[in-house]
Amino acid sequence: MTDLPNRRLGSLTVSAQGLGCMGMSHAYGPSDDEQSVATLHRALDLGVTLLDTSDFYGQGHNEELIGRALASPGRREQAVLATKFGFTNKLGEETGIRGDAAYVRQACEASLRRLGVDHIDLYYVHRVDREVPIEETVGALAELVKEGKVRHLGLSEAGADTLRRAYAVHPIAALQSEFSLWTRDVEAEVLPVCRELGIGLVPFSPLGRGFLTGRYKSTEGLQKGDMRRSQPRFAEGNLERNLAIVARLEELAARRGVTAGQLALAWVQHQGDDVVPIPGTRRQKYLEENVAAATLELSPDDLAAIDAAAPADAVAGARYDDGSMRFVNG
Repeated sequence: MTDLPNRRLGSLTVSAQGLGCMGMSHAYGPSDDEQSVATLHRALDLGVTLLDTSDFYGQGHNEELIGRALASPGRREQAVLATKFGFTNKLGEETGIRGDAAYVRQACEASLRRLGVDHIDLYYVHRVDREVPIEETVGALAELVKEGKVRHLGLSEAGADTLRRAYAVHPIAALQSEFSLWTRDVEAEVLPVCRELGIGLVPFSPLGRGFLTGRYKSTEGLQKGDMRRSQPRFAEGNLERNLAIVARLEELAARRGVTAGQLALAWVQHQGDDVVPIPGTRRQKYLEENVAAATLELSPDDLAAIDAAAPADAVAGARYDDGSMRFVNG
């Protein structure tokens, strides 16, 4: 075990860093289930309690994979299990979002079956359904809390007004949104509302989909089916400008004897005691690097130097294509 500290997401206690499990089933090309289960077990051994998945990742495969990992003796008790619902599309179909009360219950029951558990510790609205009042969605979730099927509620990529309306129906433990040195949208309006209401922030892609680690100098090394191949920040022209940011981070990291990824992740960890990033990886080597960043101390001078090396306005390209951006800040 490691001395990984705990943090609070509303009234929920979790490890200061979680594990994003999406890449074990979705978006980054083929993966190995045995390797993924070993990485999940290693994360729990290192004191990482928050495991993050969704019914959308691998069309249910990711939940089944985590269920398999947690079925080992003693493992369920070590984990704070977070999953999400809302996306309805299958491969080849247009993306749909549902947040109506009937679908909330249907999705939860299906996730419980795939995960092989009797309750979900943190259940997120993956994307807000703009056709359904958020009060209906959260009201249905509140019923699941009363029934003991869900312990805590969360939203993902929700706007400030939506957070207020949701919280008025039932306490919200966490908001999951993209947040890193190259995606800082939440700082202006959303994070202040989270702090006003006591909602924790769970940043996904805190390493910029791996870009801030310095491991990707082009898209040529990415596997077939990797979503990054089609993302604006990896496109020609934008890529070169963004690589210059990584080069500056690598210089700072070398002075500290750490990797650029560890420095970038430590920056996220230092944004508040209510911030719990969930870097994703399929490999134990990178898991261990990430966990080490959770206790890397940065001084005010260090943080200022990192901000200067990676100013928010220097990042080139949108974080998603136009189709995916439709579902952000709902």
